[in-house]
Amino acid sequence: MRTTIQWIGHFYANAEQQRIDWSIKPSLSKGELSVILSSLQAWQLGETSDGKNLVKAATLYAAKIQDLQYVHAIKLFIKEEQKHGENLGKYLDSIGKPRIKHDWGDSLFRWVRHWNTSMEMWTLTVLVVESAAQIFYKALKEATHCKLLRQICTDILIDEAYHIDFQTERFAMLFERKSLVGKMISSGCYKPFFFMTALVVWMAHRKLFRAGGNDLKTFMNKMGYKFTRTIGRATDLSYYKDVPISPYAS
Repeated sequence: MRTTIQWIGHFYANAEQQRIDWSIKPSLSKGELSVILSSLQAWQLGETSDGKNLVKAATLYAAKIQDLQYVHAIKLFIKEEQKHGENLGKYLDSIGKPRIKHDWGDSLFRWVRHWNTSMEMWTLTVLVVESAAQIFYKALKEATHCKLLRQICTDILIDEAYHIDFQTERFAMLFERKSLVGKMISSGCYKPFFFMTALVVWMAHRKLFRAGGNDLKTFMNKMGYKFTRTIGRATDLSYYKDVPISPYAS
């Protein structure tokens, strides 16, 4: 488990990585474009969120646990997500397709986020979306032969793997602070929320998921594995029994 300061260091170091060769010209067939375009546009929009509600929740939480550096880590996390949005937008520009401003799935998630001030719910929601994003970008990569788009997907997938670790570790800290009764109640709610949210993502992007080799059963099985690796791991405190939970621990 990394400390908050270590995560800040990671985000700064990762920002220096250049994994995309923008001199490569995009190459999409009409068939590929028809399959991926709407999902590509919707996901690009989702990655551009300013994250102000997440920062607000993180600020309240950081003050409560006296780890003000956590807000800085969250801002760097958001900046990395915005980088994904900008890279996807740049790709859309290069193929002459618009960056959309409205999408029903994105609007739904933004509405939910607007009312959420709980760091626990924020972290849980981000873990579901990041887990689905890993499947999404792998499917997007498999659905096209465009070298440039595949590089963009690879860059995002590398980032997302760290994002999931970042959020899983924080979720473990949040869960550890609960009472025994609180842990029992919460544990019963996490799984339904995780899979209902995953189903919403599937419904919005099933055409792209299928093009990348995922039917509904395959998608949900993959999400089940990711649930075990994230929420399941975070709520199994024996996994962290030899690891300090404190954000300041070295």
